[in-house]
Amino acid sequence: MKIGIFTALFHDRPLEEALDYIASAGIESVELGGGAYPGSRHLDDMGGITALIKDEAKRRRLVSAVKSRNLIISAVSVHGNPLHPNKDIARDHQDAFENAVLLAEKLAGEGVMPQATVNGFSGCPGDSPRAKNPNWVTCAWPDEYREILDYQWKLASRHWRAQNRFLRAHNVNFAIEAHPGFLVYNPETVLRLRKAAGDRIGCNFDPSHFWWQGIDPLDAVRELGAAGAIFHAHAKDTRIDPKNSGINGNLDTKSYGDVLQRSWVFRSVGYGHSTEWWKDFVSNLRMVGYDYVLSIEHEDSLLSTKEGLHKALDVLKDAVVTEQPGAMFWAKD
Repeated sequence: MKIGIFTALFHDRPLEEALDYIASAGIESVELGGGAYPGSRHLDDMGGITALIKDEAKRRRLVSAVKSRNLIISAVSVHGNPLHPNKDIARDHQDAFENAVLLAEKLAGEGVMPQATVNGFSGCPGDSPRAKNPNWVTCAWPDEYREILDYQWKLASRHWRAQNRFLRAHNVNFAIEAHPGFLVYNPETVLRLRKAAGDRIGCNFDPSHFWWQGIDPLDAVRELGAAGAIFHAHAKDTRIDPKNSGINGNLDTKSYGDVLQRSWVFRSVGYGHSTEWWKDFVSNLRMVGYDYVLSIEHEDSLLSTKEGLHKALDVLKDAVVTEQPGAMFWAKD
């Protein structure tokens, strides 16, 4: 298993400068933004995603920049909402998805991406064809909420079945980050969409979004791993504030910057859960057959970019297992 990083953290640096820093820190993999909400800053440095798909010389420059630093690319990430009721937003995010799939196919062929993977969200439609904004349903009553869900799932299933065919044609997997605010937000909805759309749809496993929903990420690993649905993984922590959570619960719409008053906040790895927990996480991932990348995503408002990254690295370097165990010599298989 390799420690990686989502390079959105270095949006203020040119790609090659960011790669120098990443390699010097002992990180082995990069996840690059390809559009939609994360933007495409670092791919733009290399000419832009469309040029990288079509122009072999530009693409080789990107591949060389990564390989020369002994790095791999774990995924192209286009976290967005292709189901947005605003057609302009939906088209922009769908274009980003399609281009990311085409680029991932090329990068896998160049040997810099061991598993052709695109990361993103499931998207969330509005409540009807006349909607202007997404509508995330969180309860089953009044009854119209279930009617909204029926409409949304029909739309999403149809959309992602078509995308599954596109992914299969290009031998790429789509790893959905289960995220509240979107139709897929927990293991059950990951597996529901996978069943409806096809097996090129899976999960970018990020434990940070599960904790505050009351989901045990280790149980979730077992559930999704048994289905062969974990394609990629993020390393990001969450701390639940016992006082604020005890008063208000964990549904919290206050600014992420209002750390003192929020029921929960994202933290750098180790600041929400111990090294021991992260060792268990790594072990469970390996037990279900996931041995690819843990990609650090820094969204901690209490720690700087540099300190947050290096604190996370300290924990993950202690937790990640890098060698195959070999045959048992102390007992029969």
